[in-house]
Amino acid sequence: MTYGFALKLAFWTAALGAALPAQAAVTMLGGGFGRECYVAAELKREFRTSIDVCSRALTEESLSRRDRAATLVNRGILFMYAREMDKAIADYQAAIRMDPGLAEAHVNHGIALLHKGGADREAVAALTKGLAMNPSRPEVAFYTRAVANELIGNVREAYEDYQSAAAAKPDWNEPVEQLKRFSTQRRETQRG
Repeated sequence: MTYGFALKLAFWTAALGAALPAQAAVTMLGGGFGRECYVAAELKREFRTSIDVCSRALTEESLSRRDRAATLVNRGILFMYAREMDKAIADYQAAIRMDPGLAEAHVNHGIALLHKGGADREAVAALTKGLAMNPSRPEVAFYTRAVANELIGNVREAYEDYQSAAAAKPDWNEPVEQLKRFSTQRRETQRG
């Protein structure tokens, strides 16, 4: 890895962490540890204690397949907040195996891959899959995919994703600020 690329990656990773709203926790109805895990992920509560609550939900409660997958996503979010990307990725992968149609599992998997580094193409693929499933916060997926696309040199796709993030959440300034770095040119096409 060249020094320039490492600096660029560090910049984007810091910008991504500072700019993103909370990743979408997966809603759980009812009570118990599973519900507490959801609330902790949604409200960014103290990570160590909250991770333990999520783990207790997974080991001590009788959860439906969907609620178990949701709890894995929520615990994965808490692992990301605690900067334990490998554990977050493992939880997202387990949730995807359990419920492949859970958009937030794919989106958060992509976010964790990007934060971990070295898997930008895989992050784009995970985010693309999650976006196809209509996640609850598409602006987060578009923005993260824009960063990943930019890191791998897909400038046009990055620009389009920043535009999509801005359109999905018009009151979020970060995508608009990123778009200011781009310049567009109209090209004449030859007619034959």
